[in-house]
Amino acid sequence: MTDNALSLFQLCDSNFPTGSFSHSFGLETYIQKDIVQDPETFSEWLKVYLHEQLAYADGLAARLVYEALDQDDLEKIWELDRILTVQNLARESRDGTQRMGDRMLNIAESIYEIPILSTYRQRLRNKQSFGHSAIVFTMVGHYLQVEKETTILYYLYSTLVALVQNAVRAIPLGQTAGQKVIYSFQKELKQATDKIMHLDEMDFGVVSPGLELSQMQHERVGIRIFSS
Repeated sequence: MTDNALSLFQLCDSNFPTGSFSHSFGLETYIQKDIVQDPETFSEWLKVYLHEQLAYADGLAARLVYEALDQDDLEKIWELDRILTVQNLARESRDGTQRMGDRMLNIAESIYEIPILSTYRQRLRNKQSFGHSAIVFTMVGHYLQVEKETTILYYLYSTLVALVQNAVRAIPLGQTAGQKVIYSFQKELKQATDKIMHLDEMDFGVVSPGLELSQMQHERVGIRIFSS
């Protein structure tokens, strides 16, 4: 791992304070319905989330943002920011991703002196953009000259680790069981990254209806410990 890749990997820490610990992105709905209740059923849910939502939304957005940065096409990035937000139909999840994006942007600006981050911040202040962690993460990876595929892989990993930690609290799973899930997903993460590298831009936003419905239904679950 290069020094720059190691620097980017700092953003993958489950303790990185973006507020991801407050969001289950529909997982809590499945827990309330007793569909997810142990490491096996959680792994099944996580596999679907990774391959059927994360890959086609955040993951593909990360690739497209990286390519737009290569071409210095900022308008493309602002368009992706808007599409990422408006295609997220569940209000709680939409608001959650904006808060996480804003928080990651704040922290990234305090660590790195990257002009594009300042431009993105100004657009958020002017309400010209919404903010998304996948975009911020990719801006940092591109600036550090971390390879596109590695940047995408790290972003997927950071999201997966956060969801595992939330499952440890909510199901609950033991910490050892959680670490075993993360280890077992190494191959899945590589497969998802490979798929993202070959997706067409027209695939952007093609996600599982079941996951979207669970994120909408979360507003009405009886007992909740997550915001989304």
